[in-house]
Amino acid sequence: MPVRVKKILPFIAATACAAVTASVSFAQDNSTVSRENWTYVSPYYEADSNWWTDFGDSTLDSLIELGRANSYDIAAAVKRVDAAKALVGIAKSGYYPSVNISAGWTKERMSGMTSATKVPSTTTDYFSAGASASWEIDIFGKVRAGVNQKKASYRATRAESEGVMLSITAEIASTYFNYRVAQAQLAVALEHSASQLKVVKIAEARHETGLASALDVAQAKTVYYSTLSTIAPLRAQIHSLRNSLVLLTGTVADALPCSLDSLAPLPQCNPVPLTGVPADIIRRRPDIMQSEQNVSAAAAAVGIAKKDFLPTLTINGAIGTSSHDAGNLFKSGSFTYSIAPSLSWTLFSGFSRKYAVAEAKAQMEALIDDYNYTLKNAYFEVDNAIYSYSMYLATITDLNETENQSHIALTRSVELYKTGNSNFTPVADAQMSFLTYTNSLITAKGNALNALVSLYKALGGGYSDIKTE
Repeated sequence: MPVRVKKILPFIAATACAAVTASVSFAQDNSTVSRENWTYVSPYYEADSNWWTDFGDSTLDSLIELGRANSYDIAAAVKRVDAAKALVGIAKSGYYPSVNISAGWTKERMSGMTSATKVPSTTTDYFSAGASASWEIDIFGKVRAGVNQKKASYRATRAESEGVMLSITAEIASTYFNYRVAQAQLAVALEHSASQLKVVKIAEARHETGLASALDVAQAKTVYYSTLSTIAPLRAQIHSLRNSLVLLTGTVADALPCSLDSLAPLPQCNPVPLTGVPADIIRRRPDIMQSEQNVSAAAAAVGIAKKDFLPTLTINGAIGTSSHDAGNLFKSGSFTYSIAPSLSWTLFSGFSRKYAVAEAKAQMEALIDDYNYTLKNAYFEVDNAIYSYSMYLATITDLNETENQSHIALTRSVELYKTGNSNFTPVADAQMSFLTYTNSLITAKGNALNALVSLYKALGGGYSDIKTE
């Protein structure tokens, strides 16, 4: 039956029921557990695994390909998956008997010469060979429960690995967009400083002819040098972001795409066709899948702890041969064997098993609370990303018009100043406004792209495969 949890959003509860099948019932306050036999069905729904290609940026594609192939974090996560898979194999070995073989030779000298008996000493050769086996019959399913626990842990580790890959990919994308934003702002600073220098020349020429005061020249140079002062920090930011890309991709600077050195436009920001939070995220977010499987493993641990109250049936067997003469070692008279089934049952162990079950239940209930939190957190992460992205798109629309109008204002103010119909103050104000709004527009586009990356990450991949209303 489905898990009933307290204070959980309707879409979360509905999706959890679809994604998780469990034979556990909880009280409303999660304080008591009536049964602990869990069976999780985690679909590992394949999301849009190449979501970054939606940006249509070949340089970004190359960077992410480098990162997925060389990132140390991803490599470590993959190795943890391999280790967890090996633990499943170790648990499965409990289904099979343990078999040992042995062979030996003993040379023994017996001292028989005494003052009384006068018996000579003797030397004896003794040869032996044999095999023994021990098999614990899994009557009550303890081994099976152990295998299920390791399988759930393996799936949780696999989900964690997917989460690491998603995080690294998203971080590469965000760093790349920040890099392009800094490049664009540097280009703007260089372009505007060149334009402002021309205005400085105009102010100086007018001052030399007596048509303008020294104040005009000072104001023009203030704007010019103010813009120049932003260039060095932008170059430093670009250098730092480039090093971050080197670290994230796990490579060296020379291996980065050459296209990074050239200025490129930011990808287009298009509206996202999502109306609200899609419930499909519950089936594909790596952190949710990991949390599901952690609960499954904990539930299996409760079953293992309970099975310690039950008896254990073991079959021990041995077959061998022994002889004082190596030539007679494999004759029928030298063979021996034994079969010894045994039933053991611990009746009292100082209440340790009782507390082991209580500890396992508490661990499971804590993981259920963690699962509930992960579900709610997923909802709000997606909701925040969708809302932020839509607001940045609106900001971009407004700033596009603002930048256009500020450019018109700058052009008009310079014309009026050159014809002597205005002083320099409107020109200085228009120059600063135009630069500010241009940078604000670039920043808004970068923020929108980063919000879209956050949305991809929150969805566990792209949104093109999600059904929308």
